[in-house]
Amino acid sequence: MTGVSEPTPEPAPGNGADGPPRLQRRRLLGYAGVASAGAVVGGVAGAGIARASTPVPVAPQPAVIRQDYSPHETHQAGITTPVPAVTRLLAFTLTELAVEPLTKLLKLWSGDIQALMAGRPIPGDPTPDLARTGVSLTITVGLGPRVFSLAPLRSKRPDGFVEIPAMAHDRLQERWCGGDLVVIVAADDATTVDYAARRLARDAATFARPGWVQDGSWRGTDASGEPVTGRNLFGQLDGSGNPSGDLLAQTVWAADPQPWFAGGTTLVVRRIQMDLDFWDRTTAERQEKVIGRRLDTGAPLTGTVETDALDLAAVGESGAPVIPLDAHARRSHPDENSARRMLRRGLNYTSTEVVDGRPVTTAGLVFLAFCADLAEQFVPVQQRLDANDALNDWTTAIGSAVFALPGGFAKDDWIARALFD
Repeated sequence: MTGVSEPTPEPAPGNGADGPPRLQRRRLLGYAGVASAGAVVGGVAGAGIARASTPVPVAPQPAVIRQDYSPHETHQAGITTPVPAVTRLLAFTLTELAVEPLTKLLKLWSGDIQALMAGRPIPGDPTPDLARTGVSLTITVGLGPRVFSLAPLRSKRPDGFVEIPAMAHDRLQERWCGGDLVVIVAADDATTVDYAARRLARDAATFARPGWVQDGSWRGTDASGEPVTGRNLFGQLDGSGNPSGDLLAQTVWAADPQPWFAGGTTLVVRRIQMDLDFWDRTTAERQEKVIGRRLDTGAPLTGTVETDALDLAAVGESGAPVIPLDAHARRSHPDENSARRMLRRGLNYTSTEVVDGRPVTTAGLVFLAFCADLAEQFVPVQQRLDANDALNDWTTAIGSAVFALPGGFAKDDWIARALFD
């Protein structure tokens, strides 16, 4: 889905953030033959073709299930740790926008997080037997933009921490946007997630009112339990080429941060509604052209396995690019985005509401992008995708929020304490 598709070891020249003018699309493209679709993309400025990328060694995948994580590391858990089966995001709005209640809540949550991630019930827990270890529980806390409007904190806003500007294809709904605080609770099972989320929400009640809640699931293992790249509801592998090692560190963690933000990162949450019915009526060949990857293996159309680098310069017998100029994998590729990258985590969702007395079900992806600098990384790539990404015919962003995620905290400390020094 939205994001950078393939890492390259060195920054490579590309087209930058500004792509060709957005094509006026017709939904019948989903039913058109590949030859006619290829003729359309073949007519877009040929200067968009970039050189082929150099393959990058793939880092070993850590185990996904039955893990124990600590909140006392340099970085918060739940960012680079594997995506477990179930995740819930809870946004909150401070009842009183002031430093004192905010610090009280962060102190309280820090104690809760320390206990819950260690498999212990929190004080006064009415369901203590639900606490347990070995469930891959992570709890991640972030601060929204309004927090940094407080006078003592204005000068401490992280570099590049900006609201996402309006995109032409967005159809944002207020109920899925914003938030002063976010808590991301993830684990191997829904019972653990629901338990931890309820405990944290209960302790927040004195200081903040609940905003949106977004639940998502992910299948990050194969039948044998080995880690794999998960699939979104379009059936495509989602997250191929996420950065690892030194490249991951450069991509995610704030560079030269203020002391309070050491080990921190910035996050954008996008709720992306997917037109599954339209996608299901689209030919598999067309679907692969839209993405630029094969559905069964996730391999680029110019390769054989998922980890193969995209050959963006390859052309077919007709002279048209093998990976179309508006394919999602090309439009989001670092080689065409001045080497910009991000770390992506996807969560599949379905939601049923009653509309005019009848149940209506929608589905999509809760898309999380972690960046050292949202303004420099996420925004330009998203603007390029908004301008001319074939996938726009099947996807619509209906929610958007940004948060600054501090680093981890010591056992005798509390999260983001240095922000208030």
